Amino acid sequence: MFAVVRTGGKQYRVAPGDKIVVEKIDGEAGDKVTLGDILLAGDGADLKSTSGLTVAAEIVAQAKADKVTVFKKRRRHNYRRKKGHRQQHTILRITAIGDHKAEKKAAPKAEKAEPKAAPAEKPKAEAAPKAAAPAKKPAAKAEAKPAASTKNAAPAKAPAKKAAPKAAAKTKKK
Repeated sequence: MFAVVRTGGKQYRVAPGDKIVVEKIDGEAGDKVTLGDILLAGDGADLKSTSGLTVAAEIVAQAKADKVTVFKKRRRHNYRRKKGHRQQHTILRITAIGDHKAEKKAAPKAEKAEPKAAPAEKPKAEAAPKAAAPAKKPAAKAEAKPAASTKNAAPAKAPAKKAAPKAAAKTKKK
């Protein structure tokens, strides 16, 4: 199920379990919020009635957006003003739309136990490539030096070509 909700002068398409960033809403992290201005609701391709429908959400955090720099200048009048602004916003997790609730995930707990065994194997595998890596670096440096010397030789020829057209231009002026 999805819904289109209006809050803070903007519209958001939400579904249970989604996280959205909206304009500042009063409340602390963990508080429950009800969004009542529903513009559209549906399930797949079917549209549902929005009368009496509400969207339940939980405040995840109160935060600030990235800084916006406001710079004003008037040419030739020695007028410069610089100000910054950080808009406050609220991060919401949609818990339910009407009677449709977000599905809770129980599987991640089992996955957390498996990665703990994997990092123990990684340091052993990483130790062998580190020993081989320094041997490759000096070879790469040796190859880079001859290439650098050929680059220096090429620009020396280029100025000679540029000098000839200038001399021809001077002779034409006389």
